[in-house]
Amino acid sequence: MKDIKKWLPGALISLALIGVILYFVDFSKMLEALRQANYALLAVAGVSGFLWLIVRAKVWQTLLRDKPTYADVFFTVGEGYLLNNFLPFRLGELGRAFLLSRKSGGMKFSEILPTIVIERVVDLIFSAMIFLFALPYVVNAESSSTMGYAIGGVMLFGLALMYILARNSQWALDVFHKLSARLPILQKVGGFLESFLQGLSVLTDGWLFLRFLFWTTLNWGIALVNYYLMTLAFFPQATWIWGVFGLGMAAFGGAIPSAPGGVGTFEGAIVFALSQFTPDQSTALMAALTMRLYNYLNSGVIGGIGLLREGQTLTGVYSQLMAFRKKEE
Repeated sequence: MKDIKKWLPGALISLALIGVILYFVDFSKMLEALRQANYALLAVAGVSGFLWLIVRAKVWQTLLRDKPTYADVFFTVGEGYLLNNFLPFRLGELGRAFLLSRKSGGMKFSEILPTIVIERVVDLIFSAMIFLFALPYVVNAESSSTMGYAIGGVMLFGLALMYILARNSQWALDVFHKLSARLPILQKVGGFLESFLQGLSVLTDGWLFLRFLFWTTLNWGIALVNYYLMTLAFFPQATWIWGVFGLGMAAFGGAIPSAPGGVGTFEGAIVFALSQFTPDQSTALMAALTMRLYNYLNSGVIGGIGLLREGQTLTGVYSQLMAFRKKEE
């Protein structure tokens, strides 16, 4: 309750979207859509979902310069998504940096965290590109391109700024030390800043960054296939652009403040995307719920195994994260 100002807005947005969605859908049509779904395609999509997680771990391990073992990175990625699905404040990102720092031995939390920031910025750039690519195929959506360009521009600017800081890390530290001499309160984050800038150095390694972009592109390609298969399972008439636009909208929906796991915002984004091609919102919601179920399945299996390997529980990790966050603050 002490953090109510932080979690209440997102919870209200989720509840509002859930209410709007439920108002427009027909539950009997949803059940009929589930009965008539193509389960062969859903099975392939299930396998594809685990393949996505396998490649996702390789994306992160590349940014980490292959210092941690792949097994540690793989299970930590699953744990991060599991935490995001059930815990507030998007603690999964903070959580996987925290958990991996305890496994890797030689890597600090503040060195790992920048790689997650870079990963997320590049993800938003990819989602903006996908969104802009799909817009010309969506009826009456031309005016929305401004938003996509704006988001993509902001993300590219952020990535360029991180690159400049990485290339001029000593200058940035000198400026910081001058400022902290006048404002002693800033000295508390001096050690973190040094590790953070060290983590950003991955941007200055051309070959490493190319490898990262290769694995990221492959990862998004698998996601596109996955979304198309699950859409096709419920809409036999669907074309590949349905899945492309659905993925782009889902990525943007995940950036909106919400309850844990993007409850409401994810479903709202998928239903909105599919509604541009079909008036059947009930079946669209069933497809969105199936996509959510697959997200829970992937993170639940891999993240659950990871927590069991380490003798951890969700509540235990949450308590450790809150204590760690309080200490860092």
